[in-house]
Amino acid sequence: MAITRHDRFGLDWRPDLLRRMLDVDFGDAIKVEELHDGNDYVIKAELPGIDPEKDVEVTVSEGILHMGARRSEHAEHKGKRGYRTEFRYGEMTRDLALPAGAKEEEITASYKDGILEVRIPLSEEVKPEVKRVLVDHG
Repeated sequence: MAITRHDRFGLDWRPDLLRRMLDVDFGDAIKVEELHDGNDYVIKAELPGIDPEKDVEVTVSEGILHMGARRSEHAEHKGKRGYRTEFRYGEMTRDLALPAGAKEEEITASYKDGILEVRIPLSEEVKPEVKRVLVDHG
């Protein structure tokens, strides 16, 4: 089922049609899951069909975790009657702020079955400080 939006001029704007016309994928960010596992903050990133040795880069700087991946298309489509793909090729990135108490020097990453898992150990003694901000309504 396609979602159709009408603008004030009565034109139909279907996101899938617009994406195809512009040949743009609006979802170039790496999709992630975030969870706490004991004293670790864990980020799982969906990156199927890549070679983690060559095509993945994980860096951390100033409290920001940067994940980057590149997927290349290797198939030839000569002689076939048409071709359509919804696979994403090219570069994908995601930057995430590390939680308070993250031990940047102890971050580890592993890749298995299309999932990149980044484990960020957290200091036990760090408790997030909550500060109340007064709202001026005057």
